[in-house]
Amino acid sequence: MIAESGPIPLAHYMALCLGDAEFGYYTQREPIGAAGDFVTAPEISQMFGELIGLWCAVTWRQLGAPAPVNLVELGPGRGTLMKDALRAIEAEPEFSAALTPHLVETGSRLRETQQQALAGTGAIWHNDLTTLPPGPLLLLANEFFDALPAQQYEKCADGWCERQVTYSDDAFQAVLAEAPSALDRAGEVGDVFELAPARTSYMADVAARLNTQGGAALIIDYGHVESANGDTLQAVRAHQAQSIYAEPGLADLTSHVDFEALCEAAVGVQAHGPVTQASFLCRLGIEARAAALRRSATPEQAADIGSALQRLLNPQQMGQLFKVMAFSPL
Repeated sequence: MIAESGPIPLAHYMALCLGDAEFGYYTQREPIGAAGDFVTAPEISQMFGELIGLWCAVTWRQLGAPAPVNLVELGPGRGTLMKDALRAIEAEPEFSAALTPHLVETGSRLRETQQQALAGTGAIWHNDLTTLPPGPLLLLANEFFDALPAQQYEKCADGWCERQVTYSDDAFQAVLAEAPSALDRAGEVGDVFELAPARTSYMADVAARLNTQGGAALIIDYGHVESANGDTLQAVRAHQAQSIYAEPGLADLTSHVDFEALCEAAVGVQAHGPVTQASFLCRLGIEARAAALRRSATPEQAADIGSALQRLLNPQQMGQLFKVMAFSPL
């Protein structure tokens, strides 16, 4: 993917590793699940997607029950969240009749899995937001923004130097740009700061769509509430962490989402949150839903429900690190 012609920005390296048409991680692999590299919340329990469907139904009513309405998911994984959400939405027949599911997905392998999961739902696939039909939308993005490329800058004696990637001696290696960048922020020598222009650009596009067409967006991802120095870039393969340079195109590359930066990019819309995933799911009634599922479950199934509940809510697992934020027109 990268010739021995000189260093490239880290964000460019990430974009190639994840999205290259021939070698990209998301274009060629099906990474989610026990047999893949990582597991997302919808794969842990049906309760997650069901509660997201409930949120959509309540929000639709708060928006004045527009019809038709576009239910859009960015980076829909295996289609599990949308499938579970649509099942829950069936309890609101008016909303179910008014919506059309839309999935924004560039990976051909993942699209095939999604199409199998959502057969018969009338779902429509897109490469980006530009081909969505006009009208209000309810947009979902669960673990989408963390996979968009990020830049890194390291504080040196003469300023913040961009981290780059080079290929030499049969290996990918990190190097620093020779001259400092224009980045101006506080930090000690050796500190790292991450910027993700691809994320802020995408968030700006979502906000512009909400401004012109109406609706709401729900963002769920792991990250920090306020912009801060720190190196959060990570690679995961077969549920194990490894160097981001070890197996390009074969490992998942992500970094923590800066929710403050997302808010700043969402010009002209109202931000709600962020709150922790645990707080969000508890407010939606996940504990009551778990209790209802347990009543008709076998002892083994009941234990699995309890385990999933803890994984989603426990501060040491997903409950604290994952944040939830919503956006709506002013």
